[in-house]
Amino acid sequence: MTAHSYSPAWWIPGAHLQTLWGKFFRRARSAPTRRERWPTPDDDVIDVDRLDRPAGSASRVRLVLLHGLEGSGESHYAQGMFAEAARRGWAADLLVFRSCGGTLNRARRFYHSGETSDLTLVVERLVAEHPDDRLVFAGFSLGANVLLRWLGERGSATAHAVAAVAVSTPFDLERGSRRIEEGFSRVYGRQFLQSLRVKAAAKLARYPDLFDGAALDRVRTLYDFDDVVTAPIHGFASAHDYYSRASSLPILADIDVPTLLLSAVDDPFLPSAVLDEVRRAAAPNPWLTIEFPPRGGHVGFVAGCVPWRPRYYAEWRAGEFLAEHAASAVLSIGRSGESDDV
Repeated sequence: MTAHSYSPAWWIPGAHLQTLWGKFFRRARSAPTRRERWPTPDDDVIDVDRLDRPAGSASRVRLVLLHGLEGSGESHYAQGMFAEAARRGWAADLLVFRSCGGTLNRARRFYHSGETSDLTLVVERLVAEHPDDRLVFAGFSLGANVLLRWLGERGSATAHAVAAVAVSTPFDLERGSRRIEEGFSRVYGRQFLQSLRVKAAAKLARYPDLFDGAALDRVRTLYDFDDVVTAPIHGFASAHDYYSRASSLPILADIDVPTLLLSAVDDPFLPSAVLDEVRRAAAPNPWLTIEFPPRGGHVGFVAGCVPWRPRYYAEWRAGEFLAEHAASAVLSIGRSGESDDV
């Protein structure tokens, strides 16, 4: 495959099959990761899945990964990116959002699409531990929105970002929440909701005053859940307030790091009209690269001529984009007398 040449696998027709393929049919590509548990300032912990740089690699690139809603380091795209990093000789670290590591977190909160403080914590620690590494980033779905929010907020930690890739971003959270309740996409919404409700009930048992338990029993959609649970826990007035303040679309103009936005027009999690708005918002910003192929589903982008040899364009393209900009950063440093290998 070459850049900008994504062609969907003919044997996986349609957006929904592209979306479901990785979860149900993809063979895991094992990478030798290990999990560390790091303390947080609010007396909680976060888990970080870590891939050490392969033996013999001279690269100083370190990939920071963010997973999607109710995902983890076991998600197919995360495993694929770990494998991609290992193939390129990179180290990699994945932030496991709070409550997604297999155990309920301790604090009176979960995670959400606009929460960036844990990413800042991870980046600051990585910089302290590995000051010579150049950090590149890849976020998927909810994690892509978190990544774009973080880049656009221009916190001091973002100065360490060399490049970023956001795959299948829900740029407009409200319209994405509505879209996932339409047609076959309701299957995805129900799956997410089932997992979220279990966690919310467990959290309420620990903190009975955290939100309205009776309202939780009436939750039927992700919008309902965000209105009853996500919003009040995290200081928002309502789901609408949360979506308005946490969406990444309004902050695209503020990103000043080379960033690839990769989404499919047929993404069943987002109305295609949102991508038209993203194109317009991104057009004046030279730091943003837009790639919105007509097909690919949600975090799908499966390619390949034959079913027994699938290829995963999003991970390959992310690696290419990040490697290109990491090399440019190294070249720039080298011209100032501090060259290093990629």
